[in-house]
Amino acid sequence: MTEPKPASRRGPARLPAKSARAKKKPTKELVIVTGISGAGKASALKAFEDLGYHAVDNLPLELLPEFATLVAKSSEVERAVIVVDIREGQTLDRLPEILKSVKQVLPTRVVFLDAQDAVLVRRYSETRRPHPLRRSETVSRSIVEERQLLDPIRNVTDTLVDTSDFNVHELRAYIQDRYGHDERAKQLLVSCLSFGFKNGVPLDADMVFDVRFLPNPHFVPEFRKKTGKDPKVAAYVRGFPQTEEFLGKVTDLMLYLLPHYVDEGKSYLTVAFGCTGGQHRSVMMAEEMCKRLRKAGYQVKAVHRDIPRQ
Repeated sequence: MTEPKPASRRGPARLPAKSARAKKKPTKELVIVTGISGAGKASALKAFEDLGYHAVDNLPLELLPEFATLVAKSSEVERAVIVVDIREGQTLDRLPEILKSVKQVLPTRVVFLDAQDAVLVRRYSETRRPHPLRRSETVSRSIVEERQLLDPIRNVTDTLVDTSDFNVHELRAYIQDRYGHDERAKQLLVSCLSFGFKNGVPLDADMVFDVRFLPNPHFVPEFRKKTGKDPKVAAYVRGFPQTEEFLGKVTDLMLYLLPHYVDEGKSYLTVAFGCTGGQHRSVMMAEEMCKRLRKAGYQVKAVHRDIPRQ
């Protein structure tokens, strides 16, 4: 039986910070995304990743039990998603057996994506990509053969999704609605990005804040070779009254805007902080904003474009 299309979302506003912090931690979970080539597995994987799942593409089946054990023991990863498909070849026959051992370690669900043959043929024609079986037969014949090879997986599927009438955006909306765990704030991943204006403004930034008005640690000899991640540098920048005032105003603005972005279905937002070189002030600001938004219940990550790679 195929899953119905998702209904339009009418997401509630984000819970107040206190309620969000009091929420029970999500249960550990592993999702295996599989199905017919051309049915949308890559798009589904990206949608799960946007929801905060640790995403892995094409992990060898022999490593699946070990991966499940690592997730179960990890303090950093709560939910993970793996794509398993025809690239596994003959080892697909072993999946039902491997899945039994994995489920003893971690709650696991198998999501199988399918589509009508005519739709799959059309998609291959539009993208001009070869079928992964790479046989001399036509795409139609390769699809028939692939269905036969995937029978062992289809028989252990928990959820079957027919993507024939989905476009990329509708498939992502379906994944978000079904697997978002009703934690709407977590459907929005906020990237707090630091950068240096001398290297150019990041093109993918949704919002840009210029923090060059703050005193520059670069001119303090002991801080020159450090970054804003250093506790002493961060304390120096935070020590100025305009820093706290600015952080307070930006935090209030973000906590006002983010629920509206969530309700509109936005899954990724980049908030950029820029200083001259992208080493000190912007780094400190990005790190601090991450802490504040995480405390308010949002999924966030810090990205530092211009600090030296270690």
